[in-house]
Amino acid sequence: MNKTFLIIKREYLTRIRNKTFILSTLLTPLLFVGMIAASAYFAGNNSEHLTIAVYDESHLFDGKLKDGKNISYHSVTKNVVDSIRAGSEENNYTGALYIPTINVDKPEGVEYISGKQMGMFSEVQVEDDLNDVLEQERMIRANIDTARLNLIKQNPISLKQNVVDKEGNAEAANSGISYAVGYGSGILIYMIMLIYGTMVMRGVMEEKVNRIAEVVVSSVKPIQLMMGKIIGIGAVGLTQFLIWMALLFIGTTLLGASASPDAIQHIQQVNEQPEAKMAIAKGLSMTLGQLNLPLIIGAFLFYFITGYLFYASLFAAVGSAVNEDPQDAQSMMFPITIPIIFSFIIMTSTIANPTGNMAVWCSMIPFTSPIIMMARLPFGVPGTVPYWQLAMSMICMLAGITFIIWLCARIYRTGILMYGKKPSWKEMLKWVFVKR
Repeated sequence: MNKTFLIIKREYLTRIRNKTFILSTLLTPLLFVGMIAASAYFAGNNSEHLTIAVYDESHLFDGKLKDGKNISYHSVTKNVVDSIRAGSEENNYTGALYIPTINVDKPEGVEYISGKQMGMFSEVQVEDDLNDVLEQERMIRANIDTARLNLIKQNPISLKQNVVDKEGNAEAANSGISYAVGYGSGILIYMIMLIYGTMVMRGVMEEKVNRIAEVVVSSVKPIQLMMGKIIGIGAVGLTQFLIWMALLFIGTTLLGASASPDAIQHIQQVNEQPEAKMAIAKGLSMTLGQLNLPLIIGAFLFYFITGYLFYASLFAAVGSAVNEDPQDAQSMMFPITIPIIFSFIIMTSTIANPTGNMAVWCSMIPFTSPIIMMARLPFGVPGTVPYWQLAMSMICMLAGITFIIWLCARIYRTGILMYGKKPSWKEMLKWVFVKR
């Protein structure tokens, strides 16, 4: 155990002192925050502004088209529309909206004329503005009181979910919150298993190519070397992840501090209103109260660790078998990545139907359970996920890890000293039964 700890310490300290690790750890969250800031900036300052000249022969839309944030309508004569149609650039209009005398029940012939095509969202907005006026006109002609209809549409039903257990105790639930937490947890574990598993494979390949493994194996058992490398790289990944979370939190906080004056004024107005404060606090507490946070956090740590160990062992076995050819590494790791990608694909259907047969069975199988079970858990335990399913999933995961570590360790002990031979999965399975 002492030798394994020394390998873990070596892997950890060697990698965190590496300049590449330091730069990637510091620059990645800064790049991410910068992309968010740039997206927000360009979204707010690069939106399309349209000044539309409207000529309405039907007189149904005169003065009824309401200006929006990025669109303004101006009634004009037919001469202005004709000049825009002729390609004249002497006016201050982005384009012209020509509305002929139309049939209210079957409107045809409305066209937008401009020297350049408007964006998709602007086109949808103009169509919505026209259809709103047309809808009002149709209701008036059908002798429908539009004011009363608008009053009827106010205060729609907001569905409140209550999950009842066998004892009749009700607990509030929100599918939107469960969806967000489940999806976020699943995709986070997906990234961890894929990224850091690949890192383990590359680390093993580097030591094999540089002949470092030959020296180390002479002093420790292959399984100690493999587990030391897996745990050491996992600790590096965990350190990097925690630093990223801290830097992202600081970055998003600074972005919030540099928000627009309107947003800051709104926040100040909320802070000055005790009722608003109480409403926000109540909403936040209800949101958090709908989730069994201790269970979700504990399960996330369990599947985070076990999922990483499961797939990192497989990646380590592949890294020990391949030589310098990167194409061999890609072809060998493809069967390992298939279950991870498959889990990510079916995660969406799992969140949509967390009690479906596919969701239940895939949350039991060790190859898919880290992602799928974490996608199911936020929907409720024991309501959606019975305790026996969660226990069975964890037992299967622990049994799967034990078997995979044993299997990969036997492959690792042979592959790490094998050179000059192109590996295959059939050949690697033969190594499992080689006696030493």
